[in-house]
Parts: sequence; C-alpha cells; structure tokens
Amino acid sequence: MQALAPAPGEVVCDCTLGGAGHSVALARKVAPNGLSIGIDQDDMALEAAAARFSREVPEANMRLLKGNFANLDELLVEAEVPGVDCFLFDLGVSSPQLDIPERGFSYHEDAPLDMRMDPGNQTLTAAEVINTYNEADLARILRTFGDERHATRIARAVVRERAQAPIESCAHLAEVVRNAIPARDRRHGRHPARRTFQAIRIEVNGELEALERGLEAAIRWANPGGRICVISYHSLEDRITKRIFGKMSQGCICPPDLPVCACGHVPIIEVKTRRALKASAEEVASNPRARSALMRVARKLDTSRTVFVA
Repeated sequence: MQALAPAPGEVVCDCTLGGAGHSVALARKVAPNGLSIGIDQDDMALEAAAARFSREVPEANMRLLKGNFANLDELLVEAEVPGVDCFLFDLGVSSPQLDIPERGFSYHEDAPLDMRMDPGNQTLTAAEVINTYNEADLARILRTFGDERHATRIARAVVRERAQAPIESCAHLAEVVRNAIPARDRRHGRHPARRTFQAIRIEVNGELEALERGLEAAIRWANPGGRICVISYHSLEDRITKRIFGKMSQGCICPPDLPVCACGHVPIIEVKTRRALKASAEEVASNPRARSALMRVARKLDTSRTVFVA
C-alpha cells in the first residue's frame, strides 16, 4: 500500500484478485469516485470477491473480470479505461486455493492432482503432466521451474511408480518425491515435495509466459506517474520482473564514444526498488506464507515531454 500509494479518484487494477484482501484495501483508498478492477481466472475467487466488496466496501466502483492477466490488453479494453494508476501482481497460488483440498495444489492433502487455476477452461492437469510426460521432460520441468537439485532422481522415481499404477493424488506424488530424495536432504528445511509441486503448477498454468505478457502490458497501460508493484515467491518470477523492469528503465544504448544519441531509446519506467523488498521478521511471524515474498516496484515516466535530438 505504501508503494502503490492509491489516491482518491484513481484507477487501480489488482491483476491477481484471489481472496480480494489487496483489492479491498486499494478500493477503500480510491472510492467512491475511483475505479477498482479485479482480475482472476478462478470463478470461486470472483464470486467470493464480489461478496466481500459488497460487504466491506459497498461504496466502491468495482469491475471484476474473469481472465488471465496474460490477456491484460483485452481485459482492460473490456473494462473501458484509458489508463491505470496502480497495478498489483501478487503471483503464484492464492491462499484460498491452497486451503481447498479439492483444488489439488497442496502436498499436505490426499486430493486429486489438479492444480488448474481455471478448471473451466484449462484441460491440462497436474495428473496428466505426471503420468504422461517422459522422464527427460519431467526432469527439465522440475529443474527449471522448481530449482530442484534432485530433479533426475524424482523424475525417474515418478516414471517407475506410474508404471505400476497411475499417480493420481497429491499425497501419492508427495510420497514418491519424498522417497526419491536422499534421507540426508529430507532432515532439514521445508517439505521435500515443495519444489516439485511448484514446478508442476507452473507448467500446468503457463505462469512464467503469462507474467512476461502481463507485466509488459501493465507498463503500456500505466498512466504517467502510475505505479506497478509485483510480489513474487520464487527466483524465476523475480528474475523475469527484474529483467523487464531493467529493460524498460534503460536509457540510451548507443556506444559511449558516439557524440549524439542515435538510438532514440528512452526509459519508460523508473525502478523504485534497487533490490527486491522482503517481509520483515514480524510479518513472517504473523503470516508465514510471506516468508518467500519478494517485492519490486516501478513508476511510469511521462515520456510525452521527451525531446529527441536529430
């Protein structure tokens, strides 16, 4: 909230509506004359958010849109806004999704392997990935999307197990992963299946490609002075955010010995966070899921007054 600094009358867009906690807080700041846009591909999240807005911020001017922020251009055209003052991306799986066993996101539950954020429109499930991808592709996904040191061992164990019977539940997959990891590496740290479940979820939902498209669209749609805040939960998301922010904040790229700029390249945004911000120890104590959060913030520059020298 400090980074976005929403003001009365502004347009705010929560690209990851989820439980609507952020959206409600933003709406209180811009209501009644501002506009609050909430985007989510999960029907359950949209229904719960509508009820929460009616209950907690009835005065808010609200638009809830079903979709993936990868399609932010089309969604904002649908919302009929010329620009946005505050964008928020709170990435990954939302707490309500984790807390509903039937959604198949949690390695703590004996539920069907699903992990789809939009079950109505997505066909690829976690069970299909686990039971049909070959060993090499499984290892690549675990290594690339999960930073899993034991990706090859886990992939081999999955292929061996599914030859006996399909792996169809979260608990079954978590057990296979746990048994594949050496005992010495299971004694410390968090749940041994955490990285595997993260990697499979990213594959099922195409999360990294969506982030690139959505973030670039947000920068285009942001009004001059508009703020963009991204909260990520693993290094892959954070690296994408850092790279896009870095690219869009870069000025002249001409060789240093060129007397006059010939590239015409000007910064589009100003990065406000030199390093990713992390939750304080006090916040982590009260909200353990904030442990992995990394936040980066940028501000859209006014390029309309930029003077180009021929």
